[in-house]
Amino acid sequence: MRRRRPLVLVVDDEPRILRLLRSVLEENDFQVVTVADGAEALEALEERPDVVVLDVMLPEMDGYEVMRRIRELSPVPILMLTARTEDRDKIRGLESGADDYLTKPFNPDELVARVKSLMRRVEMDQGLPTQPVYIVDDVTIDLNQRRVFVGGTEVSLSRTEWMLLSILVRNAGRIMLHEDLLSRTWGPEYRNDLQYLRGWISRLRRKLGEGAGRRLIRTIPGVGYTVPEK
Repeated sequence: MRRRRPLVLVVDDEPRILRLLRSVLEENDFQVVTVADGAEALEALEERPDVVVLDVMLPEMDGYEVMRRIRELSPVPILMLTARTEDRDKIRGLESGADDYLTKPFNPDELVARVKSLMRRVEMDQGLPTQPVYIVDDVTIDLNQRRVFVGGTEVSLSRTEWMLLSILVRNAGRIMLHEDLLSRTWGPEYRNDLQYLRGWISRLRRKLGEGAGRRLIRTIPGVGYTVPEK
């Protein structure tokens, strides 16, 4: 029996972008559903897509609002497309629930590679063995339930943030090399993208409430990151 092809939902109001992405994704053995606005995107979630490719600049309901509503309904991985190159726009998208971003104009092959990376991340996340609850100071990480609490308050993490944190916690007390964290979280094609990793670690630290005198994730300069054994 032939396996089901992964389904990608593409949300963009530019017809030429929709045609391009349908073509390159179908050439790479994906099924594709294309829609032109946020309302249609929310309806298309009933198709249970494996990945959503979402443009930020949409009519009526922008991509940030669409992401927020998707996150209320589904943990599906989201790749954000943005014509804005400023870091604050990328950070806003990632903190709104995106798992990755790509700046327009983009290389279609890179987009396909990132979609495949998101698919691998989901498979890796689902295949990780269960472990007990990890507690250090006022941070509680339930690896079975995939929930994080800081000072008794639950913190919402994106799939990527959770994947990165869970790899660190499952290797508590060990130094995780930059290359290993990048490869295990995003795939081997990211193993040299140190600045990308630093950005995600920074966002994760903010969500964990880290500041002066309080740090769960420790930087080992020039080497990698570690968290303490509980």
